Amino acid sequence: MSALITAAACGALVCFYHHYHIDFTTLATYNTGKPSLLLDDEGQEWARFQLDWRDPIALKEAPQHVIDAFIAAEDWAFFSHSGISIKGIIRSMWVNLQRGYRAQGASTITQQLVRLLFFDTSKTFTRKLKEQCMAIIVEKNYTKEQILETYLNHVYFGCGIYGVEAAAQRFWGKSVRDVTIDEAAVLAGIMRSPARYNPLLRPLSSQQRRNNILALMLKLNFIDQQAYQKAIDTELTTVKALQTPCAPHLQEHIRLTLEARLGKKMLYTGGLTIQTTLNKKAQGAAQDAFHRQCAQLKKTVHATIDGGLITIDTRSGAIRALVGGYDFKESKWNRALQARRQMGSTFKPLIYACALQKGMTFSDTCLDEPITFNDGASGWSPGNYHGKFEGEMTLARALSRSNNIVAIKTLLQVGYDPVIRLAHTCGISNKINAFPSLALGCVDSTVKEVVGMFNIFANNGVYVEPYAISWVKDHSGKKIWRHKVRATPALDPIVCAHVTKVLELGINRMKPPSTSSWLNTAIISKTGTTNDWRTCWFVGATPDYTTALYVGRDDNKPLGVNVWPSKTALPIWLALHRTLPITHTLFANTNALRTTYINEWTGQPTSAHDPQALAIFAP
Repeated sequence: MSALITAAACGALVCFYHHYHIDFTTLATYNTGKPSLLLDDEGQEWARFQLDWRDPIALKEAPQHVIDAFIAAEDWAFFSHSGISIKGIIRSMWVNLQRGYRAQGASTITQQLVRLLFFDTSKTFTRKLKEQCMAIIVEKNYTKEQILETYLNHVYFGCGIYGVEAAAQRFWGKSVRDVTIDEAAVLAGIMRSPARYNPLLRPLSSQQRRNNILALMLKLNFIDQQAYQKAIDTELTTVKALQTPCAPHLQEHIRLTLEARLGKKMLYTGGLTIQTTLNKKAQGAAQDAFHRQCAQLKKTVHATIDGGLITIDTRSGAIRALVGGYDFKESKWNRALQARRQMGSTFKPLIYACALQKGMTFSDTCLDEPITFNDGASGWSPGNYHGKFEGEMTLARALSRSNNIVAIKTLLQVGYDPVIRLAHTCGISNKINAFPSLALGCVDSTVKEVVGMFNIFANNGVYVEPYAISWVKDHSGKKIWRHKVRATPALDPIVCAHVTKVLELGINRMKPPSTSSWLNTAIISKTGTTNDWRTCWFVGATPDYTTALYVGRDDNKPLGVNVWPSKTALPIWLALHRTLPITHTLFANTNALRTTYINEWTGQPTSAHDPQALAIFAP
């Protein structure tokens, strides 16, 4: 019987060899190209783009117990057969006939490798025969060591993981060079069914399979009784879950950008080096603060809270941190770059900047009173957030307290066109309607646009567009793309300094009684709240970094009553900025201008000791 099967196999081999032209170099050179690496602002890798997770390793670097575990689990006679196992074929046929279904296979390691490299997984007699013939040919052209090394580097472990090195890194966070005997048995056990025996997904099944492999290793004298018992008694442990990926929404944005610019093949297999602007420490702090605050707000609001955040370098616009949402696995929608929400009061500084450019000053006064705008069909009667009207006040108080009525009146006095032009210069891309409600931020914008707009006040009146990729090099080190920072003067630097001085007043009011945890640097900020507390904005800047963020519900339903940005968004900003390095402590021109004190209601000069005094720059 054995001789008959051997003769049939040889006949099939000759027929197959003469009718099919196989490029055997595939076995030696098979790879999926080189991954593209993403570097942070310190030149360290933080992510990569590749087709699969593969980390090839030389056979001589793999521990003997790893090799033994795979031999025991998959092919006891690997070093003695010629590509197929006649005994194995007969045994599997007998078992399958007895049970009435395909309960057992007879594939050798060589056959499995051939299937991985050359065939699909269809269960047909023709495919199986070709696979067996091919295995014999491969055995004649390559050494056992070459076959085994290629096999260990290409076997599939599920979840996009190929090869023992990548699997060890994923399951235990270490190289396969360092895996123990029990861990080697876990790896080998996965081969029968990656979905069923994945230690992350089904630890009990994986442990039972591991123990079976250990028993086989003992039977084959690959390990002694003492090593067996120690491995059996070892609790199955893994890296239970991957750490939260670093900046997943930013990574996705970079992927889409470079796919469109360079193509998928180049991005995934071209071995590119992508220098990004990300700072991993800032990103980690942003993610932690954002997740912690959203989880806390969920308990209060009794709904899922989400939002977006971007931190940029004030001078260059380089994005140091980006949070596109609470959970990337749940939603890849990038709320920092794609979600458009009304800006609310974060828009108001542009109005006062235009007012100053037109010759007005922060000591000028305006009457806070009820007003109504009629459009022929219905009327609009805006109010203030506290529901009161406070009478005559300075523009400085109006901006620092985010008064609505004075902002509207100032807009009407300045005119719509200068404000709209300034907004577009500062990166606001949406159409802006010339209505009085513009003063209250009835403009749909992204976090990226808001952070770029507000950054002009931290950057001496100059607008720089936020960006995430500095340059890209090909596999040879040649720079094939580079970002060019485009600085656009948006405001007169002196006007900018005047607005900056007043924007410091707003954040100073939010300081807690104990300021030990506050930042030891100048800070400007603006809050923003839309109708019915649907969106809470906070945008703030130091001389080094500007951060804009919002929290809200994706369905745009109200967060509740009296849900203020100072309680919802500011804690995120502050927790993040506490971790950022301080290089400069003063904004531009603040040393060159003279500080004066005015009464916040009348605008008349007063002393610093006056309870109603506001510090502004002298005109």
